[in-house]
Amino acid sequence: MAERILVVDDDPVQRRLLENMVRKFGYEAVVAEGGEQAARILTDGGEDSGIDCIILDLVMPDLDGLGLLARMRGDDITIPVIVQTAHGGIDNVISAMRAGASDFVVKPASPERLQVSLKNALTQSALAGELQRMKRSRSGTLTFRDIITRSANMGPVLRQAEKAAASAIPVLIEGQSGVGKEMIARAIHGSGERKAKPFVAVNCGAIPDNLVESILFGHERGAFTGATERHVGKFAEADGGTLFLDEVGELPLAAQVKLLRALQENEIEPVGARRSIRIDVRVISATNRNLIADVKSGRFREDLFYRLHVFPLTVPPLRERPEDIPDLVRHFLVRFCAEEGKTIKSVSAEAMALLKSARWPGNVRQLENAVFRAVVLAEGEDIGLREFPQIAARENGPEASTPTPLVPDEDAPRIGEPPLAIEATPPFAPESLPLLDSSSHMRPLDELEAEIIRFAIAHYRGQMSEVARRLQIGRSTLYRKLEALQLADRSRQGHSDRVAAE
Repeated sequence: MAERILVVDDDPVQRRLLENMVRKFGYEAVVAEGGEQAARILTDGGEDSGIDCIILDLVMPDLDGLGLLARMRGDDITIPVIVQTAHGGIDNVISAMRAGASDFVVKPASPERLQVSLKNALTQSALAGELQRMKRSRSGTLTFRDIITRSANMGPVLRQAEKAAASAIPVLIEGQSGVGKEMIARAIHGSGERKAKPFVAVNCGAIPDNLVESILFGHERGAFTGATERHVGKFAEADGGTLFLDEVGELPLAAQVKLLRALQENEIEPVGARRSIRIDVRVISATNRNLIADVKSGRFREDLFYRLHVFPLTVPPLRERPEDIPDLVRHFLVRFCAEEGKTIKSVSAEAMALLKSARWPGNVRQLENAVFRAVVLAEGEDIGLREFPQIAARENGPEASTPTPLVPDEDAPRIGEPPLAIEATPPFAPESLPLLDSSSHMRPLDELEAEIIRFAIAHYRGQMSEVARRLQIGRSTLYRKLEALQLADRSRQGHSDRVAAE
């Protein structure tokens, strides 16, 4: 999903020009005829209505630009603002910057100048947001506003999590590995009454069986061989706050018994201790296993399951929320560029289409690693298909990881972008397209269309303009069909989604 730019100007001609320029730059435009309407857009929709940047006229009849900036500051709205005015005096510049504007342009602003301002403002905002998010994560004050999502599938999950945050109810977060279960747990803690207390996370699957009790509940000095000092367990560390038990389904049965007692009695007994210790801990657990199946098989205690499974939340995998991928990519891009000291301005449309159509068996964690690798591989200011060789190979076949050099597409939107990475040879001979399946029934139309498009892409060696021309469809229609067919393909593949994450 493209960034949303709010255009605020009382002049209808100027407003229309700005709206067209914003859309031409690839952003989504939202317009307001004055400061009052802009204020309502920012406040009535909640979460700042998803606005990423504002182009604001200074001189307006109802509420002028400086007045809107003051109101935004009072409402703690930190969206970057580019101020524009027909009067370029230094006093106006100083007033606007002091009021919180991130940049300043003079009417009529040229498209090139406005585009640079928008890119800089969005990049600075993303970097500042990432720094604040990291600080809040370390201090335990992460909130649901820090979770990057625009997917309708995530909406119900976050609304339920917000309700859980207002209570001390035990929460069990279910979902595949890498979907962001710990992020949601931290947001629940940071949005509740215990946010000033510790948030302690422990990966139950990474603890050796013989050390589970010691790590969770602590031990006294001399309790066993090698216990030369007293150790405070994770429960005691989280006293007054939240204990996050990640991969709780990996706990051995012996530790499950002590965990059940700790949850029931609100007390723990360190190894080698003579008496129990009272604790006040909220427990949030997470798992990527099917705990109900583990209960039936005897691998997980039924009584502990019902103690943890009081308020279940299921986080959908990344392939079911592709709307989140562009925002996540930009989020990771900003962070890794800052860490690696690189200046990368954008990800090409073809690369973004590839990322959105990928199956992501490793979910957000896999996407994060893929962007990290792309930043390291990038040699210019843009990231294209060549920076995602493993993803291209996984989605398009093994030959796609090392594509042969191709002639540049004369109608490509950007100079220097490589054509779409594809398999080196067509998937079938043109005279042998099978119309019947193995049961002698007609094959579905979408399967035939998918094979024809794949053949055309391979036949014309990834030159998408030529493919669209020969199929007599537009380039945008071709990319939409590619994305739709890839989604259809993976839904038919079933268990192939569970390939190992990168």
